[in-house]
Amino acid sequence: MENQKFEVKGTFRMGEDWMPYTKVIEAPNEKQAQERTFAVIGSKHNLKRRYIKIAGVTPVKGE
Repeated sequence: MENQKFEVKGTFRMGEDWMPYTKVIEAPNEKQAQERTFAVIGSKHNLKRRYIKIAGVTPVKGE
C-alpha cells in the first residue's frame, strides 16, 4: 500500500504548559500516522505518550 500524507494536530506538554503542534506525516493509514506522531514527538522532546495529545488526523489533499 502506498503512503499518504496526513496532517496531525494536537498538543504536547513542555514543562508546565501544553504547546500546540501540527505535523505532516507520511503513513499508509490514520492509525499509523498517529503512531508515527507519538514516535517523532516523543523522541524529539523525550516525552512519554501520556504527555502527547492528538486532536485530529486529516488526509492532505493534492501534492
